[in-house]
Amino acid sequence: MVSLFAFFGPPLITVFLFAVGAVPYGLWVTRRKPSRPARWAVLGGAAAIAAYGAGTVYGLAYTNPLDLCAGKTPDGVRRQSPGDSRLTSVHVGSFPLSVKCRWSSGYSTEMVWPWASPLLYAGLACSLVCCALLLRDRYPRTAVTSRRTPPPPPPPRPPTSPR
Repeated sequence: MVSLFAFFGPPLITVFLFAVGAVPYGLWVTRRKPSRPARWAVLGGAAAIAAYGAGTVYGLAYTNPLDLCAGKTPDGVRRQSPGDSRLTSVHVGSFPLSVKCRWSSGYSTEMVWPWASPLLYAGLACSLVCCALLLRDRYPRTAVTSRRTPPPPPPPRPPTSPR
């Protein structure tokens, strides 16, 4: 049986981290008034970090991946439940996120939450696009503006009559 932390921990920790991160983000937005791309770049980065943390079960996938797949029976064999097949191997992939448990019956399970990888990629894409927008707006395009034709002269003013 999978531990309660491995099952309930990632979503609860993710919600907690978003709640804790909302306070400094709110203070930053209200005091510094950053541009919209800067705000979205920070939000995208935070979403990617939270998704990666939740996908790796906050390090448990790297420190003890066997605990994610199955509990240990009194005789030391890891089984999904009594009478089931034995756990033969665990494959942990860091990018893209993957914790795959393989059983002696040929059955394999993916332990990464289904929303973790899409949220990771969406957050990275959001941050990348917003950083590109920030860089584009930061540096003026002098090469493009110097090729423009000068504006037309203003129309002549009508003559004024002397008084």
